[in-house]
Amino acid sequence: MNIRRINPSPRWSDATIFNGIAHFVEIATDTSADMHGQVKQILAQAEATLAKVGSDRSSVLSTTIYVTDFAHLAILNEQWDAWFPQGCAPSRACVKAELADPSYLVEMTFVAACQPE
Repeated sequence: MNIRRINPSPRWSDATIFNGIAHFVEIATDTSADMHGQVKQILAQAEATLAKVGSDRSSVLSTTIYVTDFAHLAILNEQWDAWFPQGCAPSRACVKAELADPSYLVEMTFVAACQPE
């Protein structure tokens, strides 16, 4: 079994790849930013992670989005809709949740097709 882990640590890996499918999670690095700023950071980080695994945003298969307040959903959706190429939006779930750090407004988990080893 060939599982590839990018930047593994004792608690998590930046991405885990198996059978041409990458799994990864993104949170904002600058948590002082508002929802717009945190979503912008997460999507930029996701783009960088996708590039590391030989993929791009058109190959995202599914995303689970965790938000702390549905009042921010319009801000999230505006950026989300603009980020994906036409016709490439993945399946998606959006869940209201209490996140590990109160300064996180949003967290996203991605599953994407990528280059197999």
